[in-house]
Amino acid sequence: MTTGNEVIARFERFCPQNLAESWDHVGLQLGNPDRSVHKLMTTLDVRPEVVQEAIDRHVDFIFAHHPIMFHPAKNLDTRNPQNQMYADLLSHQITVYGAHTNLDAASGGMNDWLAEKLKLNDTRPLLNEGETMGDGGSQGMGRVGMLDHPMNYQEFAQYCLEAFNLQGLRLIAPLTEHPVKRVAILGGSGGQFWPAAVKLGADAYVTGDVSYHVAHDMKANNLLVADVGHHVEAVSIQGLANLLNRFKHEDSWDFEIVQTKINTDPYQYIVK
Repeated sequence: MTTGNEVIARFERFCPQNLAESWDHVGLQLGNPDRSVHKLMTTLDVRPEVVQEAIDRHVDFIFAHHPIMFHPAKNLDTRNPQNQMYADLLSHQITVYGAHTNLDAASGGMNDWLAEKLKLNDTRPLLNEGETMGDGGSQGMGRVGMLDHPMNYQEFAQYCLEAFNLQGLRLIAPLTEHPVKRVAILGGSGGQFWPAAVKLGADAYVTGDVSYHVAHDMKANNLLVADVGHHVEAVSIQGLANLLNRFKHEDSWDFEIVQTKINTDPYQYIVK
């Protein structure tokens, strides 16, 4: 049988932990990776409803993009739903592993999956560009690339809605309109990194969780921004499953890989 340690070791050859930001908490989150893996489930978030799904589907290894916890628990009072979730995972012997900003920076990882959704060509990292990998890609946060053809603002907004299957997005339009051809993208909360998009000549920047005052700075610097929300990183559910299935074939792993069916986006869009 294949153990959790074997899965982790193979994944970290592709996406080592040292690619992660210093503040991040990646790697083993909870459980015992010495145990054999019978069914692995990929997910964006580890939330109580996802854990219940894993229990119902007899999953014993959860592979997540977002870490299960960013801060240590101050107590283990199980009246707190988060603590009860930890107890449920432990009582059902489910191991949890998280690949967060290291997956964001990896060549062939999160931001490449997002760039592929926009069909960007000739991509390069937006931040922290590192060494070229064996597949010809380069490590670093975010991606910058070219659209197949120029678009105006409304066309680009609609393009993003369709590419990520969104109910809505927030568009920050600059004072002077210009065609959109070169696009930067950074999954998650990327508002603070807009200067890198400007520096690399991006006409538009796609990210999530942009704050009010940062939006004004973007507008003043003539950058079109599509705030598509944090949940577009749900592309990692299929992306990780595809990646792990490739490793399963290469290494002859003997367990099942499934994808969560739970939508963990906490937001709903209410229109007038």
